[in-house]
Amino acid sequence: MIFLLCIVGYIVLGLVAWVHGDPRRAAYPTDSQGHFCGQKGTPNENKTILFYFNLLRCTSPSVLLNLQCPTTQICVSKCPEKFLTYVEMQLLYTKDKSHWEDYRQFCKTTAKPVKSLTQLLLDDDCPTAIFPSKPFLQRCFPDFSTRNGTLTIGSKMVFQDGNGGTRSVIELRDAANGINKLLDAKSLGLKVFEDYATTWYWILIGLTIAMVLSWIFLILLRFIAGCLFWVFMIGVIGIIGYVIILCIIEVIVILMLIFLRNRIRVAIILLKEGSKAIGYVPSTLVYPALTFILLSICICYWVVTAVFLATSGVPVYKVIAPEGHCIHENQTCDPEIFNTTEIAKACPGALCNFAFYGGKSLYHQYIPTFHVYNLFVFLWLINFVVALGQCALAGAFATYYWAMKKPDDIPRYPLFTAFGRAIRYHTGSLAFGSLIIALIQMFKIVLEYLDHRLKRTQNTLSKFLQCCLRCCFWCLENAIKFLNRNAYIMIAIYGRNFCRSAKDAFNLLMRNVLKVAVTDEVTYFVLFLGKILVAGSIGVLAFLFFTQRLPVIAQGPASLNYYWVPLLTVILGSYLIAHGFFSVYAMCVETIFICFLEDLERNDGSAARPYYVSQPLLKIFQEENPQTKQQ
Repeated sequence: MIFLLCIVGYIVLGLVAWVHGDPRRAAYPTDSQGHFCGQKGTPNENKTILFYFNLLRCTSPSVLLNLQCPTTQICVSKCPEKFLTYVEMQLLYTKDKSHWEDYRQFCKTTAKPVKSLTQLLLDDDCPTAIFPSKPFLQRCFPDFSTRNGTLTIGSKMVFQDGNGGTRSVIELRDAANGINKLLDAKSLGLKVFEDYATTWYWILIGLTIAMVLSWIFLILLRFIAGCLFWVFMIGVIGIIGYVIILCIIEVIVILMLIFLRNRIRVAIILLKEGSKAIGYVPSTLVYPALTFILLSICICYWVVTAVFLATSGVPVYKVIAPEGHCIHENQTCDPEIFNTTEIAKACPGALCNFAFYGGKSLYHQYIPTFHVYNLFVFLWLINFVVALGQCALAGAFATYYWAMKKPDDIPRYPLFTAFGRAIRYHTGSLAFGSLIIALIQMFKIVLEYLDHRLKRTQNTLSKFLQCCLRCCFWCLENAIKFLNRNAYIMIAIYGRNFCRSAKDAFNLLMRNVLKVAVTDEVTYFVLFLGKILVAGSIGVLAFLFFTQRLPVIAQGPASLNYYWVPLLTVILGSYLIAHGFFSVYAMCVETIFICFLEDLERNDGSAARPYYVSQPLLKIFQEENPQTKQQ
């Protein structure tokens, strides 16, 4: 009930944020009056670019992008293309009035060409000077260039600032530090987009091949799991043997393989049994697609809600003092009457500029709390979707194991049935288990936030404690995830609540701790090799194809800017696809293993209580327990 109430509250929060928020505030730059640049149906519809009167007052690009530069900002249709000061424009205006028409597009609508420089600075209607710029992120930034190794702007190294002073390009570059890198990033982004537009068809083909290879690998594990494991273990021992210092480690590995050989045989047979189970319940291989869809919905809802919350409110204006010497700086103000207030008289040159969107209503006061709630419920939902998938898959594979005559006794649509049971009977247990993980993850996020905010004030001891806490929470999260996964398996088998199932799973695993450790490590090792095999095979083919080294099979695209763009996309996508398939396989092996342990404790192999375990597993168990064979 608590989980459902949180979901209802989450939906209400999304609706309220949708009513109050406006994503246009994130998409469009905003001038000093809080008006959008380029918004349709407004006077600024054709003015899509934000222009800064005095860029030299800005200290960093982050200040510019957040609209916090202490200078007037207006919307313009294009950026300046030449050097020109207001005084120079006035001299040219006496001969040709068209110069004012060119200059006035970078001024406020109330500006006039006959003001003195002192009056211009007081009224702040026009910039004192303009210089060559080009639009980036819908803002006018300096058009830097390099000539003979020297940084220039408009072929000049120095220019007039319009206040009677001379400024260098270096000063302008320092005011817009890092802009060149951002411009290069824009060029890189366009080239990457072109590569994706050219190769998307081949990328999809590569990912499809990766899906087929993953499926084939899972089927072949029924026959090659043991061979694959031992071949790679021999290879590892051989590699270690080349380094004399590691001989001790090699001896330890060999001794472990000798003493744990029976446990390893059990793990390998479980791998083969898992491949057989997936063959009988093939619909489980489709389930990762459903999980992906559900996770995508949760992520999209969280992002949209966060954007609407961030853009909620009304324009808030703050006093900005360009010279930084005003006791009223950062106070809220009203731009309509600012010039008639005592602040304007006390701080000559101060501006009342748009700062951010906010408000003083109860809703606006709790927006930070809503952001926290949005993040927490998002984490809870994400973990719930994962838990639901694990419980549904465990139910399907448990149905396979407890069928005496396989596949005749396996009911129809075992995955669909298990999914329905999980939703109908076990939502509370899954919600409780996922809540524990969400709380741990929330604590980790808070810890990272505090570390980020206090980074400059930390000493060596605090950094050490922070590192220890981060490590402890990581270990705790992974331990809880492991216990939860086995608890969901017990829920799928017996239908008990989460706490009882977690307790039973923990006790069962502790009674068979050695088998659990060996089985988990062997399974992880083999599946990791499978992921590397799939991603590596597709990666090699993609490299040969995109670099025009495989013309015999097909002709690859010849007009790529960066061949590594589709190559890395195919490799990463192939790995994620293989991970999705093999996560189902890992859940299958773990479920069969838990059922196997339960089978050995509940039954004795007699006619009244026969084992449900497969013959190869039973044979190994009887070799380890001769008394069972006699029964």
